[in-house]
Amino acid sequence: MVINYTVQAEVFDIHSDIPKQDDIFLVDTNVWYWLTYTQASTSALSYQTNVYPSYLMKAISVQASLRYCGLSLAELAHNIETTERKIFSATIKAKDYRHNHPSQRANVVAEVQTAWSLVTSMASCIDITVDDVSINKSLVRLQTQPLDGYDLLILEAIDQAGIVNVITDDGDYVTVPGIQVFTANRNAIAAAANQGKLLTR
Repeated sequence: MVINYTVQAEVFDIHSDIPKQDDIFLVDTNVWYWLTYTQASTSALSYQTNVYPSYLMKAISVQASLRYCGLSLAELAHNIETTERKIFSATIKAKDYRHNHPSQRANVVAEVQTAWSLVTSMASCIDITVDDVSINKSLVRLQTQPLDGYDLLILEAIDQAGIVNVITDDGDYVTVPGIQVFTANRNAIAAAANQGKLLTR
């Protein structure tokens, strides 16, 4: 399916981009999921579990700085639990899975703890204060940028931290002006190329 992104960000294709030592990247939750979760391949495309981890390893090898947002824990835990539940049963409801299957719950907890430990070993946290100011800024952003609730607040966090580079497969980020999106998302890359926003460095 082709998605009609209106590209406002500067976009870089990580298939060919080489991270630099002075790069500071916010790493989006989806990338952490594919890198740190043992069952990620059951719910991902092959490029997602190959290209993104490879790019992060290159960034680490040149001593680029990686950052995560604390909100990513909530999103990562949700995604891991959802995948574990689907592996366990295609029909079970979330509350039933969470409360009536303690061994499964223990497995989810272990997976989340392991994944988050890996995240915090590779990156440092950027702070976000979820208060009236950041919420109101997010609501203003919502009117012009098609993002979900997590991303609205994560963008406020990187804005406060002065970070402009984001590694993500989420094409929604290319609609955000003033940031640089490092991605392997073919739809986002094609849209950026067509709109003159695909760059090399």
